[in-house]
Amino acid sequence: MTDTIDNRQFRLARRPKGLPERADFDLTTEPLREARDGEVRIAVEYISLDPAMRGWMNAGKSYIKPVGIGEVMRAGAAGTVIDSKHPDFAAGDKVSGNLGVQTHAVFPGSDLRKVDTSLADLPVYLGALGMPGMTAYFGTLDVGQLAEGDVVLVSAASGAVGALVGQIAKKKGASRVVGIAGGPEKCAYVVDELGFDAVIDYKAEEIGDAVRRECPDGIDLYFDNVGGEILDAALANLRWRARVAICGAISQYNVTGEAGDTAYAPKNYLSLLVNRARMEGFIVFDFADRYPEAAREMAGWLSAGDLKHREDIVEGFETFPETLLKLFTGENFGKLVLAVER
Repeated sequence: MTDTIDNRQFRLARRPKGLPERADFDLTTEPLREARDGEVRIAVEYISLDPAMRGWMNAGKSYIKPVGIGEVMRAGAAGTVIDSKHPDFAAGDKVSGNLGVQTHAVFPGSDLRKVDTSLADLPVYLGALGMPGMTAYFGTLDVGQLAEGDVVLVSAASGAVGALVGQIAKKKGASRVVGIAGGPEKCAYVVDELGFDAVIDYKAEEIGDAVRRECPDGIDLYFDNVGGEILDAALANLRWRARVAICGAISQYNVTGEAGDTAYAPKNYLSLLVNRARMEGFIVFDFADRYPEAAREMAGWLSAGDLKHREDIVEGFETFPETLLKLFTGENFGKLVLAVER
């Protein structure tokens, strides 16, 4: 008989209004059940914290079913197989998947991805070689239809997705890549480490003037992670047949909809008409059948040392509600990951 394993879980207790807070979650403990045929038991080591999680807490219609009240909070995660009743997995294997905000998990092997930690550390499979990497790859090349010689503008350029977008664009022939980030440290990282041609500090200057200065001939591709006034500034500076890839709108995720706190409405959308431009939203899950294609190329760049990445790892499972807020205050620097302490 196997020893009982206590599984700690953060469950959604209520739907947040504005920024999530600890009272929106219940921290529970229950015994980890045994694996059934085709299943794998996992000790979760790292949990991916992503802006999309805020939208998953809302009850409204979206691209994915909302997390139900009382359910384990949805999240990508990675860890080590404890034991397996699936032929493709054995104890000690490293895996990733949508395991949730919990210290252990039991999942069908068909829902898991075996990862190679000799190529990259486990947290990287939640970042550059995980969902952010896939998002950057397909958002830039398929949705944004990057062409050689393009001028590219990227918001949240020091973040998990934006940092990769700029590097992919440079590798694929963009003539100029400009990032938008907040604060001197992040801005220096975008240019000095990631290799962007220029950066705009949205905290230190008027965004419209700065975009015109750094993209004087206009923008061919704008990759948007933030929405709001920054999206509006990009729309005002589009070139003929420009593309706008809408990945996220973190500046708007915590809008309550109450009086005085409503979503920002773009004013420059007619630029799409005048410039025969295209603005398209996308969800990375739409490209799931092509993840191996992107992962092969990204892994090649990574192993060659040609793809820079940064993880912001916070220790302590119990800190989840507070650590999640770093995404919305701009405190995180790189891919935000929660480490589960044993």
